[in-house]
Amino acid sequence: MNQVALIDLLFRLADDELLVGHRNSEWTGVAPIIEEDIAFSSMAQDEMGHALAYYTILHERLGQAPPDQLAFLREPHEFRNAALTALPRRDWSETIVRQFLYDAAEHVRLECYAQHPFEPLAHVARKIHGEEKYHFLHARTWMTRLAQTDESRQRMQVAIGILWPHALGMFETGQSEQDAPFDEASIMEAWLALITPILVEAGYQVPSSTAIYSRYAAPTPDRIELLAAMQKVYRIDPNAEW
Repeated sequence: MNQVALIDLLFRLADDELLVGHRNSEWTGVAPIIEEDIAFSSMAQDEMGHALAYYTILHERLGQAPPDQLAFLREPHEFRNAALTALPRRDWSETIVRQFLYDAAEHVRLECYAQHPFEPLAHVARKIHGEEKYHFLHARTWMTRLAQTDESRQRMQVAIGILWPHALGMFETGQSEQDAPFDEASIMEAWLALITPILVEAGYQVPSSTAIYSRYAAPTPDRIELLAAMQKVYRIDPNAEW
């Protein structure tokens, strides 16, 4: 993989983790049960730590700006996150579906990248795969739990339909096509093989739509709003020492 493609890949990974971590943190204090307050706070911390690891590689190995500047001083159009990660907190069904679809993608992606020829990325993938495995287990448990009644299963099915095109955008080809098994088509195939039997067994229908929301499109209002809130304090005084 050439350096331009590698930088693009690491920005996609880092930006996805940073933004979904921020969205997870918004459940702190308002989750439906105390246990989920703790769970989503912990997952938010994990995801932001993973983003830091990717930004650190970009800075130390690929000549990009320091991690804090990459997170807090880039403009919305410079971020390469999947649209799924920036969607606002609306209700519990959409949050759980997003976590399930996102964490399943992370699960298969990290298994793949653990063998990546760029060793710094392979090392990080091996290191954080264990945390993401538990994130996926948490989301999978809730997907099954919320399929137990007609009302909750229907609400979850609606959420699946809404979020599906956003989720497919996670697998959009980057600036340079990668070789299998690292190309996005192969990773999406593994993702579908993982989630389809889980969804079917729980009684959900797997959408057939192939439409996607591109991560390279103009920044969505959700991304702009999220970054304005997330970057506000840092931008007050970027040179402050904490």
